[in-house]
Amino acid sequence: MNNDLQADRPDIITTEIEAIRFYRKMDTEATVKEMIAGKYVIVEEFYSNGLQVLNELRKNLLLKHKDKSFQGQRDYRTAFRKASHRLLLKVEQHKITLKKSPSIGWLELLYPDVSDFYVSFPEVQGMNSSWQWYEKGLEIKTLNLTLRPYYGAYFPTRFDHLKLFDKWLKKYDGDKTHAIDVGVGSGILSFQLIQNGFENIFSTDSNKNAVIGVAQESKRLGYEDKITVNHGDLFENCDIKADVIVFNPPWLLAKHTLEEGIDKAMYYEEDLFDRFFEQAQNHLTAKGKIVLIFSNLAEVVDKESTHPIIEELRNHNRFRKELHLKREVRASSRRTKRRDSRENEKVELWVLSPKITK
Repeated sequence: MNNDLQADRPDIITTEIEAIRFYRKMDTEATVKEMIAGKYVIVEEFYSNGLQVLNELRKNLLLKHKDKSFQGQRDYRTAFRKASHRLLLKVEQHKITLKKSPSIGWLELLYPDVSDFYVSFPEVQGMNSSWQWYEKGLEIKTLNLTLRPYYGAYFPTRFDHLKLFDKWLKKYDGDKTHAIDVGVGSGILSFQLIQNGFENIFSTDSNKNAVIGVAQESKRLGYEDKITVNHGDLFENCDIKADVIVFNPPWLLAKHTLEEGIDKAMYYEEDLFDRFFEQAQNHLTAKGKIVLIFSNLAEVVDKESTHPIIEELRNHNRFRKELHLKREVRASSRRTKRRDSRENEKVELWVLSPKITK
């Protein structure tokens, strides 16, 4: 990994700005209208005062954005994001100055170069949630260990797809010299490969924070000699041929302009799979396998959605299907009976190999 790689982090303001200072007994509705009109608001006294303002902002915007269509809800979220990021918190010596504020280690780890600044309330909420996961750790039963997901890196909250991959790995009897993990995320698939005997893993992601996080976790877990962590798009900077290429891509086709980071872990651009398969041909040994972890979620949500792996097999002459496994997705809590669109979701594992050309 390039040691000069800098993590993506929330934007901050390091100069004094003209802003309304919000105290608990002020008119919240009037304050929100000022925010919508373009004014900055700095939260004073208590951390909960910021929550009060955001609740009022949400109520105000929902009155204006009553359209429940996909586009209508996108318009609401855009308006909320724009206005809510004008609600600021003051940070001094890497600590939020308000009473009853959470302690967030990212404020120092992500900003070692500056200790006093303003940052938006929603960004602080995101950092707070991330820090709690980082401190608590994420238990991965297929690995029999706990990972510490880095800020801004994708990590799963359901694990059925990891169990599918583990099931396949236990039966895999091919060469284990080299593997490539495309879109490494929090590193789980790479660590599964190592625990199942793979000697050298090239782990890559376009998200800088994922790369930094996996590099740190590899060192903490004692795996750093087996992993090369790379920041790049798909196979960028990769000059090896692998016995296994693993790809856990986003499961939903984007219908919006993607932002860096988590957004690109959830949604894929239209050309992603075609680029992946085209490049994968050049990085696979003659007997190599491509293992894709996917889901039918897009088809559950939108009946007209196409399946990119099926489309690849149908329309190109690059790979053949060796195996296709499915597994139902359990609710994230045993006490929860899902009634949402995900109750019919199944995770999938596809194994493809190169077509032999005569």
